[in-house]
Parts: sequence; C-alpha cells; structure tokens
Amino acid sequence: AGLGSPRGALTAPMPQDWEQRQEEDTLLIERILLLVRNVLHVPPDPTEEQGVDGDASVHDRVLWALHISGMDDLLKFLASAQAEQQWALHVLEIISLMFRDQNPEELAVLGQGQAAAGHGEDTQELESLRQRELAERRARALQRTSRHSRFRGSYVLQGLKAIGDHDVVFHKGLHNLKSYSHDLGKEPRRVPRRRQAV
Repeated sequence: AGLGSPRGALTAPMPQDWEQRQEEDTLLIERILLLVRNVLHVPPDPTEEQGVDGDASVHDRVLWALHISGMDDLLKFLASAQAEQQWALHVLEIISLMFRDQNPEELAVLGQGQAAAGHGEDTQELESLRQRELAERRARALQRTSRHSRFRGSYVLQGLKAIGDHDVVFHKGLHNLKSYSHDLGKEPRRVPRRRQAV
C-alpha cells in the first residue's frame, strides 16, 4: 500500500509522557494521523479497480496493511488513553473512514457468526478437556493401592457417662477398648523429682 511503517514513526514519541513531549513530537504524531486519514479518505474508483469477484479492493488492502503494521493497535491505544484525548477526533475520523464502505447489518451478522463459530469451537475443546480429565481420574482410581484407611470409626460407649448426661464417644479401634480410661489422651501430671516416691 506504500504506507511504509507509520507505527515505527508513531511509537518513538508515544512512550514519552505528554508533558515531556517536544513540540516536534506532537507535530509528527499529528502529521502521521492526518496522513493515515488522507490515505483512507481517497474515494474508490470502480474503473481502476476491475478485479475478480471476491478480490480485495484497494481500500481493503490499505486496511490490511494498517493491521499488519500494528497501526490499528496504536489507534485503539490513542482512543482509550486518558492522556491522549487531544487525538480523539483524528482517531474517530480514521475509524469512520475504515468502515466507510461497510454495511452495519452485515458487520453485525458477520461478528455474530464468528462469535458463534468461536463459541462452538470453545465448547468442543472444553468437552474434550473434560473427557480427558475424567479418563485420567478413572486411571488414577484404578492405580490406587489397597492401603487400609486410618479411620477406624467412632463408637458410643453406652453406660459410661462423659461430661454432662451424654454417653462417651470413643474414636479408637475396638481392640483398644479394653484399655479405655477417662484419662486417655491427657498428659500425665508431672511430679517434681524431689516429691517423687523413693
């Protein structure tokens, strides 16, 4: 399209804060934006553009060159950055010229079709990931060893009263029931050595 790379010329003064920019940088940015606007403003000439049906027009090729050079990302940045509001009208004019020959209904239907196609692909990918995860879970469940659980159960000892009127709940195995006492699990009181029995 013969535009060169306007992105390179624009990104050099862009990272600077707007307060630190020189007047030359501001003029350079404005000139580049005006150049892009003027290139997009050129009306189509049907006699010159005699291509095959479905062939991209000159306007579409210019838009593609802007996209490849990254100029569209810069325009989005200029449109959304709070500190770059001085370029808002230039950016708005460029965007309106980008969509000059487009029908809004066709663009809306095309966007919905792409979104639906993308949604369908996403759901298929998610479903395949879910199936793979289920298969991995099944494989892990089959590989588990037959190790005995450490949980031995809880038992209520009827006839032995705990604090209040409740029955004692015993959390050890039944084979330990013979050695049960209310002091089970408590630390024994330590007797100083001088008071211990000889």
